[in-house]
Amino acid sequence: MARRAGVGEVAERPYWREAEARVLVEAWRSSGETLARFARRHGVEPRRLARWVSRLERGADEGVRFHPVRLLEQQAEPERRGNGAPIEIDLAHGRRVCVPRGFEAEDLRRVLVVLGDVAAC
Repeated sequence: MARRAGVGEVAERPYWREAEARVLVEAWRSSGETLARFARRHGVEPRRLARWVSRLERGADEGVRFHPVRLLEQQAEPERRGNGAPIEIDLAHGRRVCVPRGFEAEDLRRVLVVLGDVAAC
């Protein structure tokens, strides 16, 4: 049986998996301290802990959503489309991402992170 890491052990790690972040978030919530005070006491950057609090709260309400993706060959001259057409983003190395109007910005950011064209947070 795997041993559950303690707060101090998790706080020292450079990278937290979701289960490890939950250990710190639950410890903070049960501590009664402000987030900043708890983070300082454990040597954690308050923004890092706050980001995980937000991510875990958001994750409880959302499931994973998939959007259809289609790879296109690069065209010599892109076609000009009307207002209802998808948005096309030309990336490095001849790659292009096409997204429909109304595509959620956060979902697009995740796609670009996976493609390596935007720095992960």
